[in-house]
Amino acid sequence: MSSEHFPIPFNRPSLAGRELEHLQKAVAAGHISGDGEYARKCAGFLSKRCGAGAVMLTPSCTAALEMTALLLDLRPGDEVVMPSFTFVSTANAYALRGAVPVFADIRPDTLNLDETRLEEAFTSRTRAVVVVHYGGVGCEMDAICRAAALRGLAVVEDNAHGLGGFYRGRPLGSLATMAALSFHETKNLSCGEGGALLLHDSSLVEQAEIIRDKGTNRRKFLSGAVDKYTWVGLGSSYVMSDLLAAYLWGQLECMDQIMQRRKVLWNRYAEGLKSWAEKSGVQLPVVPAHCASAHHLFYLLLPTPQARGRFLDHMRSHGCLAVFHYQPLHLSPMARNRSGFRPLPVTERVSSCLARLPFFTGMTDAEQARVMEAVEAFRP
Repeated sequence: MSSEHFPIPFNRPSLAGRELEHLQKAVAAGHISGDGEYARKCAGFLSKRCGAGAVMLTPSCTAALEMTALLLDLRPGDEVVMPSFTFVSTANAYALRGAVPVFADIRPDTLNLDETRLEEAFTSRTRAVVVVHYGGVGCEMDAICRAAALRGLAVVEDNAHGLGGFYRGRPLGSLATMAALSFHETKNLSCGEGGALLLHDSSLVEQAEIIRDKGTNRRKFLSGAVDKYTWVGLGSSYVMSDLLAAYLWGQLECMDQIMQRRKVLWNRYAEGLKSWAEKSGVQLPVVPAHCASAHHLFYLLLPTPQARGRFLDHMRSHGCLAVFHYQPLHLSPMARNRSGFRPLPVTERVSSCLARLPFFTGMTDAEQARVMEAVEAFRP
């Protein structure tokens, strides 16, 4: 059942500031295709926030991930290690290049890629590791990058959840050669659909511009380096409309306020539900001391799959839409056809027991209180 049928939906998009004003200005300026004034504003802002040498806005995080696969020059049979507990785009981006996603298990605390199990997934065909900062909590990047460097492997951050989060004082999205961001409707900062590619290696920028401009050298033409532009490599239409960038700029202008509100809501859940969770055998989100969360979501790990099912029904009966999350990719028909199968016990348990609570920037204190009252009325 969709969110609009519930008094308290799982997610509700909201305006943060001057989004509509910026949309009107973009239309009045006569430039609503890609790489306009608002795209430049957004890219500059994100470059400073994430310490990126180059930022390219894309139509989605999926598009940004596909660009990373092209930049890695993956070939059929190459392997890319990633968590099974992630959205399908993480795997699709590399499978589209003929690469084989190799799924690894996650940690039982942060639900991030388990750095202690990486060696089991590496083979002579491994080319890259893709990490996902689940819920906006950083993976153990020191250990992951060290293991990758020993084998000469690239590391890519799928930072769809993590903009605004930190790992050992460094922004999520700044910890590997490349990173992808999401501005989907459900994310902390949104323009409905949208994403960005962050590059921390200047040698990749020219090729990324070709890929993003449909495989042409249009950038060189615009800069005057060539008198015509033509097809010079693989690419696609990976440019964000300036209309979306205008809306996004209205959100980025209010980023600090948005992140602070989400932190307040997240902490209220964590503190208010702590006693109930301890009595009920329910695990709340874990944030290590060396991480600062982006507060993207708030979940509960119920004791059993059966308890999770009853909990979701219970919340719906109280007018609150709580939902499950990722289905393990290694158990999917697509993965079994391509990657074979090996059990990933933590992923399988987490996927069957996790429930996400309603959590969105515009949630009122009264709405959150109603959700918490419903949660505390449940007995696993």
